[in-house]
Amino acid sequence: MREDYLKQAQKIIPDPNILINVVSRRVKQLKYGARPTVESLEKLSLEDIALLEIIRGNIKYELYEAPREIED
Repeated sequence: MREDYLKQAQKIIPDPNILINVVSRRVKQLKYGARPTVESLEKLSLEDIALLEIIRGNIKYELYEAPREIED
């Protein structure tokens, strides 16, 4: 994994746990045939492709919030 891509992606997704989850989910998608949304002249690993997609804004994420119970 390229250190420069990782540092840039951490500026967009500062929580390391969320960043790991987003990257790993995208890597699985790429392994199963999803097409990358970025092009590169160099050969990149799937992890680097996912990081580059995050950096360029091609991947978004949302945090799930459980519904709150209504108190009477």
